[in-house]
Amino acid sequence: MDFIFYAVPGLIMAVTILMATKVVRRSLELRSAWNSGLTAEARCLRSYTTTSGGGGDTSVSTTLHHVYEFATRDGRSVRFEEENGPSTIVEGDIVTVHYTAQHPEKATAHAPSPVKAAAGTIGFLVFFGVIIAFCIGFMITFHEVFQANDAFPDGW
Repeated sequence: MDFIFYAVPGLIMAVTILMATKVVRRSLELRSAWNSGLTAEARCLRSYTTTSGGGGDTSVSTTLHHVYEFATRDGRSVRFEEENGPSTIVEGDIVTVHYTAQHPEKATAHAPSPVKAAAGTIGFLVFFGVIIAFCIGFMITFHEVFQANDAFPDGW
C-alpha cells in the first residue's frame, strides 16, 4: 500500500520533468531561429483552432494553430505548424518566418522577443519546480509519519 504514496508523486514528477524538458527545448529552438539571421516569406496555408477542457464547471481553453509554407535559401520547400500565433493572420497571408539552416521545419513566425520568451520559460520552470518540490515534500512527510507509526507498540 505504501507503494502508491511513492509511485503517484513519482509519476507526477516524471511527467513534470518531461514537460519542463519540452518547454526548454522549444525555447532553445525559438532562440536559435531568431539568432540564425535566416528569414523567409511564408504563406499561411491554414488557420484553425482546437479546444480542450470544458464540461461541468471547468473552463474551455482554445488554441489557435497556423500552418505555414516557405522556401529556404537553397530552394527546399518547408511546411510547419505553429501554435498561439496572432489571430489577425488568416489563410493566404504572407508572414516573415525565422529558421535555422539545420532544422528549417522548426521555424517560427513569432516576432523576435527573447526577453518575453525567457520570462515565459522561467515562469514555467518555477511552476514545475513548485510541483516537484510539493511531490518530494509529500513523499518525505508520508515516509516520516508512517515510520513514526511503526515505532509504536501494537497496543497503542
